Amino acid sequence: MDDYSEHDGLALAALVAKGEVTPLELVDAAIERIERHNPSLNAVVYKAYDEARKTAQGPLPDGPFKGVPFLIKDLGVPVAGWPRTYGSRFAAGWVDQDDCGLTRRYRESGVVLLGKTNTPEYGITGVTEGAYLGACRNPWNPDHVSGGSSGGAASAVASGMVPLAHASDGLGSIRIPAACCGLVGLKVTRDRTPNLPDGDNYAMGFSVDHVVTRTVRDSAAMLDATGRPEPGAPFEAPHKERPYMEEIERSPGKLRIAWSSETPSGRPIEPQIQAALERTAALLKGLGHDVFEKGLGIDYRALYTARAPVSGANFAANIARLSAMLGREPQEHELEPLTWAALKSGRKVTGEQAFRGWQDLRDLNRKTLMFFKDVDVYLCPVLGASVPPVGLIDPVAVDPQELNKRQSKAFPFTPPFNFSGQPSLSLPLEMDDDGLPIGMMFTARFADEATLLRLAGQLEKEAPWKGRRPALWG
Repeated sequence: MDDYSEHDGLALAALVAKGEVTPLELVDAAIERIERHNPSLNAVVYKAYDEARKTAQGPLPDGPFKGVPFLIKDLGVPVAGWPRTYGSRFAAGWVDQDDCGLTRRYRESGVVLLGKTNTPEYGITGVTEGAYLGACRNPWNPDHVSGGSSGGAASAVASGMVPLAHASDGLGSIRIPAACCGLVGLKVTRDRTPNLPDGDNYAMGFSVDHVVTRTVRDSAAMLDATGRPEPGAPFEAPHKERPYMEEIERSPGKLRIAWSSETPSGRPIEPQIQAALERTAALLKGLGHDVFEKGLGIDYRALYTARAPVSGANFAANIARLSAMLGREPQEHELEPLTWAALKSGRKVTGEQAFRGWQDLRDLNRKTLMFFKDVDVYLCPVLGASVPPVGLIDPVAVDPQELNKRQSKAFPFTPPFNFSGQPSLSLPLEMDDDGLPIGMMFTARFADEATLLRLAGQLEKEAPWKGRRPALWG
């Protein structure tokens, strides 16, 4: 298929349904593009070509993405018979025996699993660079990062290897790579796509799973396919009113949209990012929305102070769980400096400190959520600066303290909505002076993906990005 990469996932599935192409032909088209671009991008780190070809010959479930090639992030989603390294030497060699619940849902959607994508060690950084899996690069300019921690997924989708891919977001790891690579990246509401009962809530509800896509409708359709509660789910997300595929065709109405470039540090963002934000606000106003400048006004210092012991203890618990699974403890040489420092710090957290942090977080999150009492959508950039070059935020080469400073400057906006559990969406509305994407972030009330998808559908029509193509494409 010469035009394989020109289609989104639903369009490819439509071709399969009409008999114009077979799932096996789609798999072969995806493999050809992976083999062409992966040497430059390092997006796909595990290839299951033979298994995919066998699966493609059917039978396949009659889901919305029947026959469409799909990739899984090499982090917390088990696939039967596949390795799961978490991007780390310590976990190298582990092979999962069974699919988890979310993997089964992806299969039920009709996709054909083709392999796994690159991720930084344990998904810690906002870039996909690591000692074990290596750096993943941006198809718009391979000298720049693809974002993280779902950087492999974003690089693969942006370059046309696959139309959509699994991603996860604990502090911005769907939205950041989507912004870096010019994609649609929706962080869904907490527990909207649960991985229970087969997985574990590894991040106290901060982390969610979904996909990165080139079109809004692919994101909506996959959420319709996977976004349902597990029986007995302890924190079930509120039910949707109607299918999300219907929402993207509905008018968003006149929304109250607050916009701001307020950062936790108080430092201004780069001028071209500020200019892009102001253009987006003007676009929204021109579409009839009530648009006004207003920052969240939350106590960022208190928020991150409360979060530190919670995340630290949670990470130490995750490594303890992984150690039990592997039958041994990690050694310092098996972990990157940032990871080793995080583990040592997390092991020092007391139960009292962890629960006090969690209590404080719950109180602080109320202030974030109350901001939306009189606001339908909050607009800000995803990044505070242009897409960083490879090496600037390298967790192997850069001292952990300096690395965190650089991360906070590059990625200041995304974490609060992981803590509050709200849906938050990156859209590729702008480009910078060097031809790299600029993602704009839209956040709505808890469980209100519907409003975000209506607005996204409107913006995709009014400010389309479909015609843009990276240097490494198709």
